[in-house]
Amino acid sequence: MKNFSLLLLVTAVIMSFSGIFVVNEGQRAIVLLFSKVQKDANGDALVYEPGLHLKVPFFSQVRKLDARIQTLDGQPDRFVTSEKKDLIVDSYVKWRVNDFSAYYLRARGDKQYAETLLKQKVNNGLRTNFGSRTIKEIVSGERSELMEEALVQASESASELGIEVLDVRVKQINLPNEVSSSIYQRMRAERQAVAKEHRSEGQEKAETIRADVDRRVTVMLADAERNARAVRGQGDATAANIYAKAYNKDPEFFGFVRSLEAYKNTFKDKNDVMVLSPDSKFFDYMKDAKAQ
Repeated sequence: MKNFSLLLLVTAVIMSFSGIFVVNEGQRAIVLLFSKVQKDANGDALVYEPGLHLKVPFFSQVRKLDARIQTLDGQPDRFVTSEKKDLIVDSYVKWRVNDFSAYYLRARGDKQYAETLLKQKVNNGLRTNFGSRTIKEIVSGERSELMEEALVQASESASELGIEVLDVRVKQINLPNEVSSSIYQRMRAERQAVAKEHRSEGQEKAETIRADVDRRVTVMLADAERNARAVRGQGDATAANIYAKAYNKDPEFFGFVRSLEAYKNTFKDKNDVMVLSPDSKFFDYMKDAKAQ
């Protein structure tokens, strides 16, 4: 009897613990009874909020689902514009579960599987929006409009998964590597052609400036030489005039000074030899000096 009572007590304890489950903050839970989602009187799935809850022991299964806002940020994808140009688009999606029963049934309650399905639906919306616009329209100002339309389309298509799409954002838009490479090469060739043209124009202007400067220098040197000759001519004329006036005032003294200068220049070097006739007038003043 005691063993039976103890067995009943243990059984009751086990059943009480197996009939209790806890839902943590940031989670929601649904209960499966015989593999079917429990529903309320209105036919909606019972969703358990964070806290302590009861279930049917042994026959019920609890599926806890993340109710927080999730971020889907996958690899960039390739899209084609209306002008048949490829673009590499990097985007992300903010989403959360709003219908836990549909989310469990259609996405199996698996976040990775749900994001795979959601990524396909978002990409379909983006592909439609990119395909109806040119690159210029996408880059120049319709980017926000494109994201809004993609958000509406993604929200409508993701509702069947029990998912609410909160935001769709395009982070970056790039050209494919092969297209970027060809564009950069073309831009480089264009810049090199422009640089070559500028250099040739600069060389032409430099030659023009150099020729003009050379011409001006030649003209200035010629003017300077002409002015110098004119000044020298005037100086020589003035000097000759002064010499003539001085000579006319005292020709004897002027001849004496000139003779002294001649003697000085002649007898600078002791090794010089001069051969003159005895009656040469060169020594007249020296003879007069001896006579005195």
